[in-house]
Amino acid sequence: MMGQMHTRMKLATLAALAAGLALFAPMMAAAQDVAAPAPAVTAAEAGTVEGAQTAPGAEALPGNIAPADAAAPQALGSYVPMAPTKGKGMPTDPRTGEPGAMMKSLTFQDQYSDNGEYALWMHNVILMPVITVISLLVLGLILYVVVRFNRKRNPVASKTTHNTMIEVVWTILPVIILVMIAVPSITLLARQYETPPVDAVTIKATGYQWYWGYTYPDHGEIEVVSNMLSDADAIKNGEPAQLAVDNRMVVPAGVPLRIQTTATDVIHAFAVPSLWFKMDAVPGRLNEKLLTIKEPGVYYGQCSELCGARHAYMPIAVEALPPAEFAAWVKAQGGTMPGEEAAPAAPAATDEAPAADQVAALTAR
Repeated sequence: MMGQMHTRMKLATLAALAAGLALFAPMMAAAQDVAAPAPAVTAAEAGTVEGAQTAPGAEALPGNIAPADAAAPQALGSYVPMAPTKGKGMPTDPRTGEPGAMMKSLTFQDQYSDNGEYALWMHNVILMPVITVISLLVLGLILYVVVRFNRKRNPVASKTTHNTMIEVVWTILPVIILVMIAVPSITLLARQYETPPVDAVTIKATGYQWYWGYTYPDHGEIEVVSNMLSDADAIKNGEPAQLAVDNRMVVPAGVPLRIQTTATDVIHAFAVPSLWFKMDAVPGRLNEKLLTIKEPGVYYGQCSELCGARHAYMPIAVEALPPAEFAAWVKAQGGTMPGEEAAPAAPAATDEAPAADQVAALTAR
């Protein structure tokens, strides 16, 4: 009798041990996945701060690669900051003396989003001609009145009180002009309030005094802190002074983006002129807007809401990359692309099967 009890106790102990192995096997596999080392990335490629991107140094720009680095092939999944294109996504300096620089500095920057192109077309084709014609017409009428109806030429003033034809014209003509302006204006307004699609890439921009932070909730909660570079560092990198930053907001080009803005202290405004994008960042509130950047490039902006002593030193640099290069940047930051999170969990399910078989074999005895 005692022997049978000892045998049953041994079997129960072995069963409990096997159940414990089955319980801890997935946890051990997950721990191994977490502890797996990330791909090696140089400081110039991915930054030395966890979750942050390093400023594009001179050594990272095309033509400035060290001989040792140039000879070695670029590692899969590596990221190299994009060099800005002169005159693209940045203000035009009329002092350069380049052909057309003065005229370009007097109008909007070239646009690289659908809404921006539509707004620029509306400005150039509708608003500016209407403004020019009305201004010249009013100026011409004033000069005509001064010359034709002065006291010298009209010693006896006219006593005309009204003119039906003139009154009809100056009522109908402004109505027609307002309708011409209203239709494209309302169209543009409606386009700017389109809801981002479900599969849009989400980037949350948070305003601080006086810098920006960017979070990527769809890519493993990557967080990037962006501060302005000194004028010397910006010029060394081939970027415009007071607009270059150490860590850019990196996004995929040609893909719908869900840009969310908020702030932690005072009201800021996230504005990038060449993308026709401006949205307030309000503490305690999350604003959201759709943006699709048509082509890769580096696009500069600034905080556009007076936010304190260093308001002028909150630049924005948006780096739009092809989707494949954006995925490489995400991996370089230690993040994950959507759909990749579930992949490491598959081996854990296979580890449970042997443990379950052991429990069944022990209990069968």
